[in-house]
Amino acid sequence: MDSMSVLMPPLAFLILLAAAVGLSFGLSRLSFKKRVGDGGLEPYACGEELPSHMIQPDYGQFLPFAMFFTLLHVVALMGATVPQAGMASLVIAGVYLLGAFVGLTVLYRR
Repeated sequence: MDSMSVLMPPLAFLILLAAAVGLSFGLSRLSFKKRVGDGGLEPYACGEELPSHMIQPDYGQFLPFAMFFTLLHVVALMGATVPQAGMASLVIAGVYLLGAFVGLTVLYRR
């Protein structure tokens, strides 16, 4: 093992991960301990009583928009970064375009 082996990405990641975990456990001793009293886990609503049911948000309209955004940006990224080396890279870009077309067709079918 030479002195540059510490800079290898997997080894550097493990060293930094161990340091972060050690620092986290070391500093957790200094943190405040949570004391739960009467109503300590209740939501604060300026003295008003809150209904106990949970609100379930609906992401039905957001998901198709997010998928459309993701698909088109991945295709744009692939199309913009295709090397000009040869036909094989154009085939890969064409497969991405075909996959995006199929994905958008599936996404917006009725």
